[in-house]
Amino acid sequence: MARRANRKGRGSRPARLRGEGVGSLPALSSLQDLPTLGELHATPPQFRAFDEASCDAVRELGEGASPAIGCVVRLDRGYPAVATEDGLVRAEFAASLTKGEFSRVAVGDWVCVLVPQGHDMAIIRQILPRESDIARWRGGSRGERQTLAANVDTVLVAQALGASGVDVNRIARSAVIALDCGASVAVVLTKADRAGADGLARSISSVRAVLGDQVPVVACCAGADEEDGDLPSVALGSGAGWGTEGVRALVPPGSIAIVLGESGAGKSTLLNALLGHEVLQTGSVRASDDAGRHTTVARRMVSLPNAGVIVDEPGLRSLPLIGHERGLAKLFPRVAQAAGECRFRDCTHTHEPGCAVRDLADSGEVPPERVETYVSLASEMRASAAELDPDVTL
Repeated sequence: MARRANRKGRGSRPARLRGEGVGSLPALSSLQDLPTLGELHATPPQFRAFDEASCDAVRELGEGASPAIGCVVRLDRGYPAVATEDGLVRAEFAASLTKGEFSRVAVGDWVCVLVPQGHDMAIIRQILPRESDIARWRGGSRGERQTLAANVDTVLVAQALGASGVDVNRIARSAVIALDCGASVAVVLTKADRAGADGLARSISSVRAVLGDQVPVVACCAGADEEDGDLPSVALGSGAGWGTEGVRALVPPGSIAIVLGESGAGKSTLLNALLGHEVLQTGSVRASDDAGRHTTVARRMVSLPNAGVIVDEPGLRSLPLIGHERGLAKLFPRVAQAAGECRFRDCTHTHEPGCAVRDLADSGEVPPERVETYVSLASEMRASAAELDPDVTL
């Protein structure tokens, strides 16, 4: 993970250190649809790390210490809500943790917590190792990676459809980040009713041409009549899933997913449909540019009926690609293989002689859209890496 010494631990400061009070946080009893600890599953390495952290706590604090394992299910202005065997607790950070190298907590993190007698808040002593770390770059040439969610199994890339078609480049960069961060990926095309049957068919075809058949695609129009008209048959006939139930199938019981998309992509409307009741605020989009406004503020998990858990994430305006070469190779394995066969190591796959990527495109073995997307994203990553300040490491 990219870092610089003078920013260490900054992202984990509780809200009260920034002049905000605990009293402004929502009461735990008012929070709906959060998963219980029984719906979440730590891995054997995480349990082993918890055992070690528990032993350290007992050695330091004595036999009276009662460490517990928990999972962060919500973040409100720096204060995590943690699911434990005894229920939901609000937590703050141990001083030793805020001074450490790894001190930024995210929704989905497994943690070792203590609830000292006489305290109304638990104390997070350690963040346990992550199985996946869904992160994006922020801050330009002197930036760092920002973890959006931890220990996620699947990233659902939400893209709203409309008259202008589908933004496949945006979908591809989200998929690259997901695969690089250790998760699988699926595409959810929302607001399919705005595209019509022909537009939906073209959008699914465009996504397939770039991502191939290994990435599941589901189209839906949550909040509208999903069985009305030709949309279901068009989606299914194009090899995609359909409807809210098609999305639910992407998140089976015991799994965790996160929905990534721009504001206005229909994420909150989709999650309300999956939950079966209105719990997440929805907003309109601007007619001038079809852009949405943020309706999700807190990062949180929601437990889906007859399915797994989804992390609700605020809309992301930008997704810079810096240091995600592994994800690019995972998304485009055949093109990446050809790139390794080019005559020149620094081949840009645009004009150089002996370019195996251009030969691959000319052969027709893979769709030209897939090659062009790979070349475009690879070029962006090279340019972004070259602009980083020397003291920023990936």
